[in-house]
Amino acid sequence: MNNTRAAVIGAGAWGTAVAKVIADKGNDTVIWGLEEDVAEDINSRHMNSRYLPDVLLPVTLRATTDLIEAAGGREFLILASPSLYLLDTVKRMLTVPSIREGETTIAVLAKGFLPSPKGPRLILEMLENYLPGFYRQSLVYIAGPSHAEEVSRGKITGLIAASENARNSIRFRDLLKTNWLLVFPSFDVKGVQVAAAAKNVIAIAFGIMDALKTQVHGDLKNVFGDGTESLLLAAGLNEIQILGHAMGSTHPETFTSISGVGDLDVTCRSIFGRNRRFGQEIIEKSILSPFKDLEDLLSRIKEVGYLPEGVAAAKHVKILLEKHKLKMPICAGLYQILNKEVAPEEFLWNFLKDLG
Repeated sequence: MNNTRAAVIGAGAWGTAVAKVIADKGNDTVIWGLEEDVAEDINSRHMNSRYLPDVLLPVTLRATTDLIEAAGGREFLILASPSLYLLDTVKRMLTVPSIREGETTIAVLAKGFLPSPKGPRLILEMLENYLPGFYRQSLVYIAGPSHAEEVSRGKITGLIAASENARNSIRFRDLLKTNWLLVFPSFDVKGVQVAAAAKNVIAIAFGIMDALKTQVHGDLKNVFGDGTESLLLAAGLNEIQILGHAMGSTHPETFTSISGVGDLDVTCRSIFGRNRRFGQEIIEKSILSPFKDLEDLLSRIKEVGYLPEGVAAAKHVKILLEKHKLKMPICAGLYQILNKEVAPEEFLWNFLKDLG
């Protein structure tokens, strides 16, 4: 076994898949999760049946529900908790000596924005305010067109490791890369974060349209096709790029690379996409019916049964587009749908007519 000691904080599907990659390379790897049954499943059966079923994990991968134990003394730490819970998790780790002394190199997998008194902020920017000063401009953000179900099974996948610290970006590239998992460094930390967060909003709208393709809804009977979906995807990519530039993206090619168009495409079209699924279920299962508005949905999000991170992102993007005075009709419309201000069919019909 290698001397590299790594920890993944978050035992959901994506965190588990990444931990598997690292452990399969012979590294000393531990994964932290809240649920006792998940940790027991990983340790005894070498599976995560709840979040990543039917995938055999390496026997060397160890799970714990003790956050301080998991994070302590690790050379590499990967934060895979959902954005809704990420900040609370990080605050709990501030007493860990190896983190307090800046001895651990930290990367983030979570997608979304974090709330603050000054409005939504990018994840790395927010975390830098809580972590010791060693970590300023040194955190790494990892994203790209990927699904846990595929990465855990060795499907060829590409990721971006973005950081203002080139050395740290390369270190995480070397930790994760395999013959089938390709990892590319980037300096455009803000652009990659915006693309990773905002694409989930577009994916919910895409799922709505996908469901409407096969259903009859008044004037919308048989009007949506593959070409219509590509129209929505292209318009969505344009909105992501608009927001990225407003928030300080430094490289236009970020949005035409795998972290932009690549991640958006797979999130919208893959059967594994939770945000696409949520959009589909808005139509097929009336999943919004029990909720009064977007705030009610967010406060009871666990009732959905899975976490579509585009829901929280829709709220944050709405605030950002108003703050920066941006025209982003898909994101604005998706917010209205989730907030029960407009019917999905009405929004999509008006959006497509306005494009002309």
